[in-house]
Amino acid sequence: MAQTESNLINPALANLPQPVIVTSNDWHDYALIDSGHQRKLERFGKFYFIRPEPQAMWSPRLDESAWKADGVFVASHSETDSGEGGGWKLQNSLPDNWLINYQNLRFFARPTPFRHLGFFPEQAAHWDWCAEAIKQRLISQPDSRPRILNLFAYSGVASLHAAAAGADVTHLDASKKAVAYAFENRDASDMQDAPIRFITDDAMRFVEREIRRGRHYDGIIMDPPKYGRGPKGEFWRIEDDLPALLKACRNLLSDNPLFMVLTIYAIRASSLAAHYAMAEAVNGLGGTVTSGELAVQEDMIKEHHAPRVVSQANFARWHAG
Repeated sequence: MAQTESNLINPALANLPQPVIVTSNDWHDYALIDSGHQRKLERFGKFYFIRPEPQAMWSPRLDESAWKADGVFVASHSETDSGEGGGWKLQNSLPDNWLINYQNLRFFARPTPFRHLGFFPEQAAHWDWCAEAIKQRLISQPDSRPRILNLFAYSGVASLHAAAAGADVTHLDASKKAVAYAFENRDASDMQDAPIRFITDDAMRFVEREIRRGRHYDGIIMDPPKYGRGPKGEFWRIEDDLPALLKACRNLLSDNPLFMVLTIYAIRASSLAAHYAMAEAVNGLGGTVTSGELAVQEDMIKEHHAPRVVSQANFARWHAG
């Protein structure tokens, strides 16, 4: 006699974290037009791009004739499963960069050798979540601006968004080129006077120094790479170094913290990996840990089909509540 599904479930697993899928609905300058055959067709401003998307293991809904783009990223045949080899085929009419708007922010999009265009649209869900926490704190404590640390901060859109919400932000990246990009985006948004401290440094070394200095932050955002090199040759490997960084970041939190946000693109692991790593780091602080997948949702609906979502990253975020 066959067992029913309920009989196969271990009762001890009933209280497992329930992953959530998070998307942003506030984009006007970005859209996922269609997806399928391990590709996605996207609009960034007025320009269209086709990029590889291994998770799109279904068929496109639009005809192939609709898949026209200003830029196509062609993956290398020799790349490994985790590699990002390949390059862009771009129309001559495509500018080197162009401005993108999100709410009151303006920042630059540009094709990079790493498949992306200088920012990650799915991260807008995190930007808004952090901004809401910052604004709520300012309502309850209007004379105290929350202090936010953005690690592995890249082109700085999360930093700008947090500063626009009312926070004092420390923006850190090990790449001078990335920090220069963040300066460009700051200027594009006319936020030259925003309370953002830009630092080029190794994340772990900086956090350890801040702990020794006795400095604290109300919120910490991090999007660590799989591998990385600091400006002095420091080596980062996410599987080995993330637990220690999370533990150190716990020690950086203020006595009245707001949140910690962890996004993982670097490894194709279950969102449970991010959840348990975050839960361990904030054990004893109370609050709530939520985890799941950051995703983008198809903008088009063809023949009454519901739009599909494409997962882009795993995340875990802690909120003090």
